[in-house]
Parts: sequence; structure tokens; C-alpha cells
Amino acid sequence: MDFNDDLPDDLPEDISSLFDDDSPIDLPEEEEGLQPEKKSFSLLSLFKRRSSPPSPDTRAGPFSIEKSSRLKKMVPAFWTFTGALSLIVNLVLITALLTIGAQIFEIKQMVKDQLLAGLYYNFMLMDEASIKSVIPVSAEVPAKFDLPLDTYTTVTLSEDVTISDAIVKKMNTGGLVISNAPAVILLPAGTELPIHLALTVPVDQMIPVNINVIVDIPMKETELHTPFVGLQKVVDPYYIFLMSLPDSWEEALCGKETDGLCAKIVP
Repeated sequence: MDFNDDLPDDLPEDISSLFDDDSPIDLPEEEEGLQPEKKSFSLLSLFKRRSSPPSPDTRAGPFSIEKSSRLKKMVPAFWTFTGALSLIVNLVLITALLTIGAQIFEIKQMVKDQLLAGLYYNFMLMDEASIKSVIPVSAEVPAKFDLPLDTYTTVTLSEDVTISDAIVKKMNTGGLVISNAPAVILLPAGTELPIHLALTVPVDQMIPVNINVIVDIPMKETELHTPFVGLQKVVDPYYIFLMSLPDSWEEALCGKETDGLCAKIVP
């Protein structure tokens, strides 16, 4: 086998220039026992390594090689750390979602039935209510006026009354007849006398008033009716919206009619 046939064309004419005078050609231990033909290939590969330009990492020196090696070792560690952190964050978020999801229907029921429905119902009751109360009034009212009287009535004498210079028109006393005779008449107490009153009574005094005034004012007939109705209209859309939402996971996944396979799968 001709060694020159295997040499590349771009080798220098003086092959010995590739090596220094003092640089021996050392073959690897596994190549020391090879045949001459195989050694020629080893020498050829050795010439190629000596003649090829050094790699960038080799030219940069040992510090660059060490830095590149550290970077290569840090990249897998970085991806491992970020992957583990992502898994932890996802687990925390999933746990939080499951915890909230277990209570979301209770929160929805509370907001719908206690908050919105309570507000709507109480606004309606306030609009239909009435202001009822008993107001005590205690005051003195001035009274100053003339009171005309024109009436027939009967009065009773509270004591004996003597009428002097009375004239007896006619009186029979047995066989004696007296007419147009002066007399003194005594009217005893308790005597009832029919009289005709026609007079004007002047009134000028303070009249005490002590009464309880009953108050009953319907709210619909006041100015508060409009704001109460407006508050009902504000709450009503949110209440209707929550009414349309499902009340459980079973209703959310299977619908309101939970018959069939879905009702058996979803508890």
C-alpha cells in the first residue's frame, strides 16, 4: 500500500515543517500494535490534526472552556428548576380553584336568596307600607267669639223663689173666686219652668285640648313611591341573572333535567 496515495493534496511539500524539531510523534497506545498499513492511516490522521486550525474553544484558552462547560451544566438545572416551579404553581392554582369551586354554588345561593332577593322583597314591602302612628296633642287653643242662643228649654229652680207684686188673674178657692188680685207668690225649689232663651253669649277664653291624633299615610301616596320602585328595578336584573345560573355541578354539567347517563355519572 502506497502511503503517498492517501495523503491529501493540500499537504505542504515539507511535511516535517508541521512538527517542531523537538516534538516527537506519539501514537495512542491502542495504535502502537497496528500493522504498518494501519499505522499509515494513524499518521495521516495525526498530520490532519496538526495541519487543521485550532477550534475557537481551543484558541480561547482553558478559562473559556471551563465557562462553556459550566453554562452547559447550568442549562439543564435551570430548566429543571423552572419546570418544578411551574408544577408547584399549577398545583396551588388547581387546589385553589377546586376549593373555590366547591363553595361557588353556596356563595351564589347566598347572594341570590339573601342579598338580592332580600333587597328586592324589602323594597317592595317598603313601597306597600303605611306610616301609622298615634300622635298625642296637648295644647291650649284661644277661643274668642260670640255664641248666639235661641232655643226653648226647661229650667229647674235650685232654691225657693219669691215673686212679689204678682197679680192673680183668676183663682177658685172653693166657693170664693179671686180675680185680678195682687199677691206674693212663692215658688219652691225644684220647680220646673219652661223658658225661651234668645241671647248672644260672648266667649273669650283659652280652651285646653288633649287628644290623640291617629295618623295613617300610605307610602304609595307619598314622594317615596318613585325611589322605592327604582330600587326594585335596579336589583331585579341581577336577581334574574343569578336565577338562570345552575345551582350545582350536576345541573351545570347535565342541565336542569338530570335524567339519563349524565345523572348517573355526575353525583
